[in-house]
Amino acid sequence: MKLQAAIDRVSLDRANEIAKGLDGIVDIIELGTSLVKDYGFETLKREFVGLNESTLLFDGKTIDEGEYEFEKGFEANADILTVMAGSSIDTLSKTYEVTEKLNKQMFIDLLEVEDDKIKQIANFKNAIYGLHHSKDNKNAFDAVSSVAAFHKQFPDISNIAVAGGIDVDQAKKLSEQGIANIVIVGGKISGADDPVAAAKQFMEVIK
Repeated sequence: MKLQAAIDRVSLDRANEIAKGLDGIVDIIELGTSLVKDYGFETLKREFVGLNESTLLFDGKTIDEGEYEFEKGFEANADILTVMAGSSIDTLSKTYEVTEKLNKQMFIDLLEVEDDKIKQIANFKNAIYGLHHSKDNKNAFDAVSSVAAFHKQFPDISNIAVAGGIDVDQAKKLSEQGIANIVIVGGKISGADDPVAAAKQFMEVIK
């Protein structure tokens, strides 16, 4: 299982500081939607320090103009870009086409989509499919049971990520479950007093 650390709702200087510390410790470093929206691809291209070892994801949450946004995001040095599953099939096809052409990776955010739509978009074999519990959703999220239910319903989708307030205990259980490929952790790493120590604690329980 891989660990993805999401950095969000901080200044770009702080994001650079956190990312530099986590580079090579976690598998994937995500610059979250707030950073992408606050600064934009052009600023991130110029001013984000870049990574030496970890993979870089920009969570732009593309919903339309997929070809343009993915070309711009990859030009800004992202290795992985996100597109919303609620996008049109044409948008998803365009983003996947750009991704494959550049030998990058596409992350499909499944937030608030129905099962019928997931069935329609389950054929992007190199994409990551992300189970995402909304930050605005006040209901509790059981990541382990959600992953199990998703896998039972969509057994052909093998590259699964899961996000939504995941703590160390949940991460350990997800690793033991052996279904999800990526566990995404936000504030419990990037918001910790010592993000590096927090990341190492997560890595210890999932590897």
